Parts: sequence; C-alpha cells; structure tokens
Amino acid sequence: MNSQSVTGNTMIKSATSHWLVQRITAVILIPLSFKFIIFLNLCVNAPYEETKAWLASTGNLVWIFAWLVVVFYHAALGLQVVIEDYVANQGLQSLLIKAINLSFLIMTIAVSVFMYRSL
Repeated sequence: MNSQSVTGNTMIKSATSHWLVQRITAVILIPLSFKFIIFLNLCVNAPYEETKAWLASTGNLVWIFAWLVVVFYHAALGLQVVIEDYVANQGLQSLLIKAINLSFLIMTIAVSVFMYRSL
C-alpha cells in the first residue's frame, strides 16, 4: 500500500467524521433551539424578576449552557468547512482554523464563567 492511499483514506475518514459530527450537532440544536425560542418569547412579556428567577434555575442554566456550547461547536465546524473549501493556501487555512477554534474556545470559557458567577 502506498503512502498516498493511506493519506487519502485518512482524509476521507476525517471528512466523513467531520460531516457526521456537523449533522449530529445540527440535530441536537433543533430541540434546544425550540426551547430557547420559547424562552425568549416568555422573556419579552415577563417581568425582570421572573426572568431572573427562571434563569437562576440550575436545569435552565444547564440547557442554555448546552445550547451555547453546541452552537459554538457547530459554528466552528461550519466555518472550518468554508475555510477548507475557499482558502487555497494551506498555511493560511491552518492559521484561520486555529484562530476560529481558539475564538470559540474563549467564548465558551467566557460563557461558562459568566453562567457560574450568575448562580
């Protein structure tokens, strides 16, 4: 077996798993997003104290956190695909993907800290 065949198989497996993970995160986002939309609709009409009390619930914080993490991860996966498809320079591709992943990691950590402090 030559090295190009092994590299090609590895790239195909990587692309397939990337595609599958992107679809899984999209499916997970469907119910989480419906709940988030319902929450936003309730917040529009609810008084501040009621909204604050609702957000203080651990269960609600957990699903909001899950929604944010999945949204960030799904967005990073999507942006990676766009970069791989439209940026020809391999070095620039790698740099942009690392920058995007770092940005989403920082946002996830910031949201985690904010949510922890709000408990």
